Amino acid sequence: MNTPQQALKYARSMAFALLAGATIATTGCSVVREQQTVGAYVDDAAITTAVKAKMAEDRTVSATAISVETLNGTVQLSGFAKSQQERDRAENIARTTRHVREVRNSIVVRP
Repeated sequence: MNTPQQALKYARSMAFALLAGATIATTGCSVVREQQTVGAYVDDAAITTAVKAKMAEDRTVSATAISVETLNGTVQLSGFAKSQQERDRAENIARTTRHVREVRNSIVVRP
């Protein structure tokens, strides 16, 4: 890697790949429990991955402190934020992600 920009791009790519793998591994239960079809599951996994990737790229949101789960296009956010602004930004990121139908924000702002 020749430049810091290339190193940063590589690190972001690796983080995205890890998030995608973790998302798929942790959300597979909904198909087994017959909550959704395989196609809907794949769509939801893609939404979750996209939201997490956007959060990982945003410097104002702690992607590791906020959990993202998707079921039938509804995104559930949970975890902890350092401020109301961070909570609101995480919700905005989820709302502006393609194919998101609804966002339920259960993020708690730590005092």
